[in-house]
Amino acid sequence: MVNFLVGNRTEESGRVFLTELAGRLDGGKPLFTSDELKVYASLLLEIFHETVMEEPTGKRGRPRNPRIIPPVDLDYATVHKTRDKGRVVKVEKKIVYGDAKRISVRLEDSPSNTINTSYMERMNGILRQMDAHLKRKALTFAKNVMYFNAKLSLVVAVYNFVRPHGTLSKNTDHTTTPRTPAMVAGITVYPWSFVELLGIPYICNV
Repeated sequence: MVNFLVGNRTEESGRVFLTELAGRLDGGKPLFTSDELKVYASLLLEIFHETVMEEPTGKRGRPRNPRIIPPVDLDYATVHKTRDKGRVVKVEKKIVYGDAKRISVRLEDSPSNTINTSYMERMNGILRQMDAHLKRKALTFAKNVMYFNAKLSLVVAVYNFVRPHGTLSKNTDHTTTPRTPAMVAGITVYPWSFVELLGIPYICNV
């Protein structure tokens, strides 16, 4: 889990989240997928855009402003689910930015073979299991944003560094070796203990 943000589904929250995410990438761009919240498309263009200068017209007056266009390697697709009485009856997928063939190749190289939001939905379920503050319609809701942020930071750190994942731990010979997401990402070579995790110095901005 590369990044998270506690906030409402607003344009400003999306801008903060995607700006932080962009700063953590290694120079490439992942395949972005989401639901159809309208601000995502404009914010992705705002953060990952290329600027094209307009050709002079030769006429009097101020020159035209440069155009903002998506870079050729920006891939973004949305998933729209139609529900009838709470049940999903139709799923529509749409490519907003990028090339369909390139997106298909990227999907072939990933655990998923289709455009979806399943990983995010699964992540939401895991986080609700690990943090009672995230459970819906329960008396365990967070009463203080600062403490909630601090607790959720620990939960995400445990998810990434301490808790081995079953699917990541499977070997080709049907044995298992405990692996965390941080191990698979090449950040560490073994699952951390809680003592190691809590012993790392950090800076808290509140």
